[in-house]
Amino acid sequence: MGKSIIFMGTPEFAVPVLSHLVRSSYHVAAVYTRPDKGAGRGRQLGSSPVKKLALQQGIPIIQPRTLKSAEVVKELASLGPDLVAVAAFGYILPGELLSVPKSGCLNVHPSLLPRHRGASPIADTILSGDAVTGVSIILMDEGMDSGPILARRKVDISPEDTTGSLTGRLGVEGAELLLEVLPKWFAGALEPRAQDEGEATYSRLVTTEDGELEWQLAAVELWRRVRAFNPWPSCYTWWKGRRLKIHGATALGEKARGQVGRVVALPEPAPVRVGVVAGQGILGLCRVQLEGKREISIDEFVRGQRDFVGSVLG
Repeated sequence: MGKSIIFMGTPEFAVPVLSHLVRSSYHVAAVYTRPDKGAGRGRQLGSSPVKKLALQQGIPIIQPRTLKSAEVVKELASLGPDLVAVAAFGYILPGELLSVPKSGCLNVHPSLLPRHRGASPIADTILSGDAVTGVSIILMDEGMDSGPILARRKVDISPEDTTGSLTGRLGVEGAELLLEVLPKWFAGALEPRAQDEGEATYSRLVTTEDGELEWQLAAVELWRRVRAFNPWPSCYTWWKGRRLKIHGATALGEKARGQVGRVVALPEPAPVRVGVVAGQGILGLCRVQLEGKREISIDEFVRGQRDFVGSVLG
């Protein structure tokens, strides 16, 4: 049997990492993931994506509510891991835990550290207008994504990328990079490289309120928000007192005319037929979803809502 690894992760980004480890020669002794939380109108408890995969694979699951207890440290030590692999777990590991595995704790982070440390690196990458992102493997310390770097891999960002699409791609890239790193790390063939603190940036936790569009902003910034907050929390505005989600949009260079927030028809050769006047430029609308309805194209929406064009949103 290969080296024993404990995996810690919670959301969709972490799933490919766990999946690759399961298919490797390493032994995944247990999976740590965040406690189940309520979702939907009934607030029924739902399992994390990582827990669902662990259940399918028959891997023991541990869901601590805190890592700051002697019992948690003792339990981890009893598993005798050679290494702990972490990917978007949602907790900062205290020093007592970091010192348990023989070969330390490695974190798979979805950005090119030290840029975009913190809770929402993928969304922050899009909001910042970065052309390139990537994944980093670091040896964890007690800070926020501040440990020394073992490896990084760059990934180009396309204009169509959203947080959802980047999450999937970066998860696979991170999984592949981790499996490249592990044999070298276990063999003592990698030298951790300290991060440059002067280049560090931080991303904050995204909230539902972040999705509300402020039409006085430039169209290019609104476009980035639509992509960054897709699939969650989704960008939205208000029309006739109802929430209107904007699932797809594009920033147009046309000179804005009229009141900020006003819906305007766009002539050829604009790539879309309808847009909204922004503080600078026009945000072209591609796909929308009116509260209580399904997501549809803007063309279909306008055919059913003839008074949409000319109205003011927000």
